Amino acid sequence: MRNQTRPMEILLVEDEEGDIILTRMAFEESPYKVNLSVARDGELAMDFLHRKLPYQDSPRPDLILLDINMPKKDGLEVLEEVKSDPDLGCIPIAILTTSEAEEDILRAYHQHANCYIRKPIEIDRFSEMVREIEVFWLETVILPPR
Repeated sequence: MRNQTRPMEILLVEDEEGDIILTRMAFEESPYKVNLSVARDGELAMDFLHRKLPYQDSPRPDLILLDINMPKKDGLEVLEEVKSDPDLGCIPIAILTTSEAEEDILRAYHQHANCYIRKPIEIDRFSEMVREIEVFWLETVILPPR
């Protein structure tokens, strides 16, 4: 395991309470230091990233876990906005969704998603998926500096 000098900041953009709870539980059981922030829709995610009230003191995420199907502003709109912003565009974004639609997958990669992960339905598999995300993003890759 890489020696972490500071916790990894992850922004989960998700509107489903059950998925938020499962993700939070999986990170709490992790041997890694992770601070998980949650935005429940795309507009709140952009407010968080731009540090608008009430997020003026929010940390800059090292990684964004982004659902596609959300109210107000969907995940693909958030992806496009983040990746076109010179200050935010280098933040890695992992699409985390139930959608297997080819159109969604292609659009996500065309808009520079770093990966596309289908959320499993089974609780055990969901926790396993979060562990795989942790290992990849904390052990394997080198993230851009904050």
